Amino acid sequence: MNAALSVASAVLLVLVFPRFNLTWLAPVALAPILVACAREISWKRRFLSGWAAGIVYWWGVCYWIQFVLHDHGGLGLALSWVSFVLFTILKGLHMALFATLAGFVMRKPWAIPTAAALWAGLERTHGPLGFAWLDLGNAGIDMPVAMRLAPILGVYGISFVFAMIGCAVALIVLRRPRLELAWLAILLPLPLLPSLPPPSAGTETARVVQPNVDTEADFTQQSVADLSRQMADLSQVSGIPLIVWPEWPAPFEMNANFKAYVAQVAFDSHAYFVFNGVARTPQGEPLNSAFLVNPEGRIVDRYDQITLVPFGEYVPEPFAWVNRITKETSDFVPGHRVVVFPMGGHKFSVFICYESAFPNLVRQSVRDGAEVLFNLSNDGYFAHSAAHEQHLNLARMRAAENRRWILRATNDGITAMIDPSGRITQRLPSYRQIAADMQYRYLQETTFYTRHGDWFAWGCLIAGCLTALMTALL
Repeated sequence: MNAALSVASAVLLVLVFPRFNLTWLAPVALAPILVACAREISWKRRFLSGWAAGIVYWWGVCYWIQFVLHDHGGLGLALSWVSFVLFTILKGLHMALFATLAGFVMRKPWAIPTAAALWAGLERTHGPLGFAWLDLGNAGIDMPVAMRLAPILGVYGISFVFAMIGCAVALIVLRRPRLELAWLAILLPLPLLPSLPPPSAGTETARVVQPNVDTEADFTQQSVADLSRQMADLSQVSGIPLIVWPEWPAPFEMNANFKAYVAQVAFDSHAYFVFNGVARTPQGEPLNSAFLVNPEGRIVDRYDQITLVPFGEYVPEPFAWVNRITKETSDFVPGHRVVVFPMGGHKFSVFICYESAFPNLVRQSVRDGAEVLFNLSNDGYFAHSAAHEQHLNLARMRAAENRRWILRATNDGITAMIDPSGRITQRLPSYRQIAADMQYRYLQETTFYTRHGDWFAWGCLIAGCLTALMTALL
């Protein structure tokens, strides 16, 4: 029964996110596993039940990883499934640890804040430990009251609130003393926090191109040249001061010919030009980069992607036997510099693809002066899966945390403009070659989260783990 309850929480968590979007389940999703933790005395059985739940959760949310490895990674059917199962087993360890530690406090008066701290704190470890994706707080992206926490504590603050409520529901089911629910009083000031900025129209315009390039195309020098010309044709419009191209699978190497080509695009358009291409380190190693070219055709600066996609842009050492998804001849290497580009008296930053899953990385560029953010992504590897919407929701949360407009340019969708509250103000149809003019604003005010980062999440991790372990030793 306890194992079944743990897995039930995993199923509820899967239902919370795209493709199901039953976001109203988010505040109660953790209740079943916390009931199981309170009922189960053996920490070893809690660990195993939590591990099973973690495997089910990552399987249900990231099911698309299997066909990405199979269809685009060059793995056979059997090997792609082996790789995916191994991924879910490793990622499931996070929930196993949560269940183990939460079980020590679920019969104590301090269960609610400790369980919530454990959940929010362990979420913060996903990125440093290999792979980050959706946090529980991402389910609150369309909840106006919950989202008031985003610019203060980030997505982890919203996760903390949902975990508190889930723990309270578990305590009610367990018929614990009502006094133990008093911790929920912490949430009473939430509606008094500043509300989300109201919808507003953009005042600046960018020409955004969505090329809809086949990720499995065999790129030749001629096909890349033809694609570049198509992109340039789609970019041509008079009076637009900025052109944005997305990340894409075509191997646009920044050699002398391509540099001359992009310089001509910017010069002919009399516009700043942001695009993705392959740069090289002094040692010849490839970098997945974003470039800014000014209207005179000069490269202003370059941002090299800092957080690479495991198995897509590099292969972790223990998995050297897994083929790469990228068409690159060797693994990309990470960049090391957050870049704020100057543009006509304003400043902006770029984060590339999977970097939208890392709140701390995105906030650093805003802290350093970025007035608007551009997210360049190639989501073509996701086919028609829920990963498109999942990835979009990550970018929406980054906009709300930092109160910045985000222009999201993608290869085949979802290309969108996101306002500082995380609302989508413009969205292009997916799987079409199309260009559109999108409006945004430059903003300079910074949020508390932008200025101070993930102190809350790290504090939750330390406080939650210490409290659970001290309780276990009492």
